[in-house]
Amino acid sequence: MAHPKYSIVVPVYNRPEELRELLQSLAAQSYQNFEVVVVEDGSTLTSDSVVSEFSQLSIRYFIKPNTGPGPSRNFGFEKAIGDYFVIFDSDCILPPTYFEVVEKFLKEQPLDAWGGPDRGHEKFTTLQQAMAYTMSSVFTTGGIRGSKKGIGNFQPRSFNMGLSRQAYEKTNGFQFDRFAEDIELSIRMKKLGLLVGLIPEAFVYHKRRSTLAQFFKQVFNFGRGRVLVGNQHPGEVKWVHWFPLAYTFGLMAMPIYYFINYILFAFALSCYLIYSLLIFADGLSTTRSLVVALLTIPSSIVQLTGYGLGFLTQQVKLLQAKK
Repeated sequence: MAHPKYSIVVPVYNRPEELRELLQSLAAQSYQNFEVVVVEDGSTLTSDSVVSEFSQLSIRYFIKPNTGPGPSRNFGFEKAIGDYFVIFDSDCILPPTYFEVVEKFLKEQPLDAWGGPDRGHEKFTTLQQAMAYTMSSVFTTGGIRGSKKGIGNFQPRSFNMGLSRQAYEKTNGFQFDRFAEDIELSIRMKKLGLLVGLIPEAFVYHKRRSTLAQFFKQVFNFGRGRVLVGNQHPGEVKWVHWFPLAYTFGLMAMPIYYFINYILFAFALSCYLIYSLLIFADGLSTTRSLVVALLTIPSSIVQLTGYGLGFLTQQVKLLQAKK
């Protein structure tokens, strides 16, 4: 391929099996005018043998010391030759028409950068499907992760994100090593006047983590990252980002309510139960699975408390640094 339109950049760290599934979905795309740039970010469990399985793809493989996803994506951008750079997390799987959808959308409505939603897949574990739901539900994220159509406040996320070569040249790519590096880049692109939007049908299936403990660690870092973004770009921490911390404080205060005022305890408990029932009902309607819907309750609790505690931890660190 002389000059691909799209360069797909995938940083990977110790996840060859996940990469294999992503490459399989790329090989099955109905639109094939793209190259793949795999960046091994200091892994001890490398993906060279997996990459060699996909000779049908225009694929290049690079190994570098570990620096985190932001610099690794920038490294891939420097190696890329396409007109657009598209980044996916290694734990994503694409539907066969992903690039066909993007190509059609950009012809009708040109964008400098875009993002798309994520979904759970029927082949994922029930817990992964539940986590996929809670990470995209309006009840847990306020609808900020790919459910707002059109151009406006939408901020592309690096699990499913594209930008033009010109957008990269204007921004110099990612500034943060990790933790909300994608959000920070999205904000800078908009400040530079670049056109950034959501392509609603350009979704990916996003596995996320396989256990609640791993999920807690992931969302804890998301909470930390939002504070770092707010520190870099004042005004970018909204009420929806404070909600998980308020939820966490309320949950932690429940035993105190019980001993101080039983009526207050009963009221608070009923509020949390109603909230969980709303998540369950919407999860059942969305996923059509009773088991997945039941798992959305512990998933939402882990997501909100993990994010809230990460948010609090980073706020305290910033206050200490200022002192």
